[in-house]
Amino acid sequence: MNHIEEGYMKHHFITVEGNIGAGKTTLTHLLAKHYNARLILEEFADNPFLPKFYENPAQYAFPLELFFMAERYKQLKDMVHTKDLFQNVTISDYLFTKCLLFAKVNLPEEEFRLYQKLFDIIHQQLSFPDILIYLNAPVQKLQANIRKRNRSYEQSIPDAYLFSIQETYTSYIKQHNIKTIFIDASNADFLGNEQHLQIVLDALDKDFDNGQHYFSLP
Repeated sequence: MNHIEEGYMKHHFITVEGNIGAGKTTLTHLLAKHYNARLILEEFADNPFLPKFYENPAQYAFPLELFFMAERYKQLKDMVHTKDLFQNVTISDYLFTKCLLFAKVNLPEEEFRLYQKLFDIIHQQLSFPDILIYLNAPVQKLQANIRKRNRSYEQSIPDAYLFSIQETYTSYIKQHNIKTIFIDASNADFLGNEQHLQIVLDALDKDFDNGQHYFSLP
């Protein structure tokens, strides 16, 4: 059994997650190419509230998060109803629960309770990934990546906001005992260092129980 066939047998739905600027989309593209997988990418650029949110979070957080939830739901629901005979693996660069995690950070308590009710209604209709790859990078690395990709509305994201997102992600993963390949992405260079990608591929070939399984990139 070759590497790709084995990957097909183990995981049919893989999700890559991490903080803003962690390198999720880069790794997702590389994995999709390796496995000849269907690719689901967050369409953040289509959210008209995103630049406004960074300018005025209090005013635009709720419509921002509602828009993201609706778009993510539509993407993932379409994936479930559309089978592809030639692509047996699906790889996404976001977890649907991301909606709830960002809302928890961004919304005041009353708005969050309303948002959570909507989330609870629709998330049960979606498939959960077979395995989660979580890229954990320090805030300094995240800020460097954010500057490098140069999206204007991201350039003034405070460190404290990134810390809050990081803490919310890691707490959720640990509390829910999700089967997770937890990557220390402090030195991650998936495009420039083939060994870094290979570590992830080798990890995906292993049989894991639920919980976090830690890997570092030299």
